[in-house]
Amino acid sequence: MRGFVVKDLAHPSKIPLSTDAPEPKLGPGLVLVDVYSAGLNFFDILQAQGKYQNKPPLPFVLGTEFAGRISSKYPIPEGCPFKPGQRVFGAAQGAFADTVAAEWAKLIPLPDNITFDQGAGLFVTWPTSYEALVGRAELKKGEWVLVTAAAGGVGIAAVQIAKALGAKVIAAAGSASKIEVAKKFGGADFGVNYSTPGWQKEVLKITSGKGVDVIYDPVGLINDSLKCIAWKGRALVIGFAAGTIEKVPMNLVLLKNVSLVGLHWGAYTQKEPSRIPVVWKELLDMFASGTVQPVTYTETWSLEKLSEGLGALERRETWGKAVIRVREENEDRVAKL
Repeated sequence: MRGFVVKDLAHPSKIPLSTDAPEPKLGPGLVLVDVYSAGLNFFDILQAQGKYQNKPPLPFVLGTEFAGRISSKYPIPEGCPFKPGQRVFGAAQGAFADTVAAEWAKLIPLPDNITFDQGAGLFVTWPTSYEALVGRAELKKGEWVLVTAAAGGVGIAAVQIAKALGAKVIAAAGSASKIEVAKKFGGADFGVNYSTPGWQKEVLKITSGKGVDVIYDPVGLINDSLKCIAWKGRALVIGFAAGTIEKVPMNLVLLKNVSLVGLHWGAYTQKEPSRIPVVWKELLDMFASGTVQPVTYTETWSLEKLSEGLGALERRETWGKAVIRVREENEDRVAKL
């Protein structure tokens, strides 16, 4: 089996693809999934180097998000509702491989109108953006939302969700081309370039001096964004893609009656599991109706060129969701002929 096996902690560019990786071992509650596409995340780069909070024992197969089909190699576990060949998406350690062992209780059927490439970027990205805006910020129709890194995976999902909820969206990005992506594929109403000094003044101008009601920040730009937040605004702390964990001047929080709101979707499994199916039902309804549409980067990489894809992600060259394609849709069909 092919797999991106991390034997020694190192940058992904230093780790070769293994062609003799061991097949995943199945245990209670696990099912084997043939991976068709896998999503690329910044934390994959960190995990390979031992810099991420989730540290699997060595050796381990890298990758988390995937979309594929339930494998026919092993019997379906008792109680599992899925059938061999059924299209699913989910997350499990070891997604950068031909097959992955996943908890069947956490897998979700892949909607017919969603491709494997699109499905590979759903499991972490979309519920993060939805729960942040709906569950944490309690976004209301007509409010102003500022989304930083608006052309990225979680960013462009947040733009679409906010628009679907009736908000007015300002996309913030580091280049004119990425602002255009957020407008074209996300539906953002306005765009600002946060590499331009004083960009917050443009936000205040767009909002007629009010400022934005909600900040959605996966980058680490809370401090800069607080300069254009509205009275009683909510600042969503999603992540620190820029690499620096900010220290927020709390006098600004006090003076503007601001709420700093964190979102750690990965912790819901332990802390609030009842919320997970609610979020997914609402998201899947959105996908089914066409209200929102997963956006993937124009270039996909093969499993052999995974490090190139992660490198492009690390250099901020991609937009939407970057994915690798592990196998083609028609591969199994051809193999049987």
